[in-house]
Amino acid sequence: MSDRRDIPDETHSGAPAHPAQPARTPRPARTPQPAQAAHATRPAPPISALLDVAAGAALPVLREVRDDQLGWPTPCAEYDVRALLNHLFQVVVAFRSLAAKKDVDFSSTPDRLGEYGAQWPDRFADASAQLVEAWAAPGAEDGLSGGMQLPARTVGAMVLLDLTVHAWDLARATGRPYTPAEGCVAELRTLVAQMAPTARKMNVFAEPAPVPPGASDLEVLLAETGRDPHWTAG
Repeated sequence: MSDRRDIPDETHSGAPAHPAQPARTPRPARTPQPAQAAHATRPAPPISALLDVAAGAALPVLREVRDDQLGWPTPCAEYDVRALLNHLFQVVVAFRSLAAKKDVDFSSTPDRLGEYGAQWPDRFADASAQLVEAWAAPGAEDGLSGGMQLPARTVGAMVLLDLTVHAWDLARATGRPYTPAEGCVAELRTLVAQMAPTARKMNVFAEPAPVPPGASDLEVLLAETGRDPHWTAG
């Protein structure tokens, strides 16, 4: 995601999720098999749990960034490594406030790498832990979030998207391995499918990139956000 703007959630209109179907004569309910029953009743994981594992996957990549790499390009054309780290830092801090239904200001990006010096990875780890704690608070996923006026879970998924996709951006930029946290990609593909049309109109996402047959779920997600899954700095 190239910047943070208010993106209307096209699925939050108050209308039923599916068109009404003609009434049919009810059939006797079948008793679900154990595996079917477990699948049918399995709740979506809390956003806080997804953020926790996403941060755990991202932090090793961030900690390996060297000072001499801060000016290197990234798959986000408008950001070098330093600017992308500051952007991600801003997002993690701001979305902690959004979890509490507070408004935030995205008009400028503080230079936290300059402010914290060599301690910035530890400060980012602390900010990530506070983000998880904020989204685990009772009611964080309920209602609408702050001035964005989007469903709170959608807002939580937006910071999950940044943690996951920007960790990939930084890994590609610095030549580090990266595997997204289990469960995050499926959640994010749902989010991107809902919000991508509006996000593209607002230039938050670029047009989707092509993917070959057999692409992984992560590669498809990256392509849907306008990234080339095979990007290299050269």
